[in-house]
Amino acid sequence: MGLPLCEGMPNSASSSGWRFKSRMTKYSGGGLTIGDLAKRTGAKIQTIRCCETIGLLPAPDRTEGNQRRYDGHAADTLRFIRHARDLGFEIDQIRGLLSLAAHPERPCSDADALARHHLEQVEQRIAILQSLRGELRRMVRQCSGGRVATCRVIESLADHTHCKTDHRRSDTFVLEGQGQ
Repeated sequence: MGLPLCEGMPNSASSSGWRFKSRMTKYSGGGLTIGDLAKRTGAKIQTIRCCETIGLLPAPDRTEGNQRRYDGHAADTLRFIRHARDLGFEIDQIRGLLSLAAHPERPCSDADALARHHLEQVEQRIAILQSLRGELRRMVRQCSGGRVATCRVIESLADHTHCKTDHRRSDTFVLEGQGQ
């Protein structure tokens, strides 16, 4: 599935520190290019740069020509980030999980609490989606396939009182491309 990583994210210079020490050293040979890292992890180059910019991935060493050179731990970190995003974790949650992973001596209760909270959010979304599915199925079943003038789908959309469930969203109504 994969969720967009950097859309609308503020820049952050903080680093997760997971299995890394902050380094701003000169290139000493070896390492992966950004293209090699992308191939190894399945991440897009733009995503790798974004992970650096927002502080999920430490800045790599640079060659004299200013090319990035990543060590093997960068691939592990990117896989961790990608898996967490695939599971729907938000950037700040991932940042917290990476921070916890950098301290293996700590109890895992904080990681467990983050995962439990995320699970609760997912279960709430599933309940909402199941309600929406039921209402849409009901609307479609009631449509006789006649003319729009007597269409139950159009009628239900025009008047919420025809619906059996309250599935109104509490967030602001904004059409895509209209801004906020």
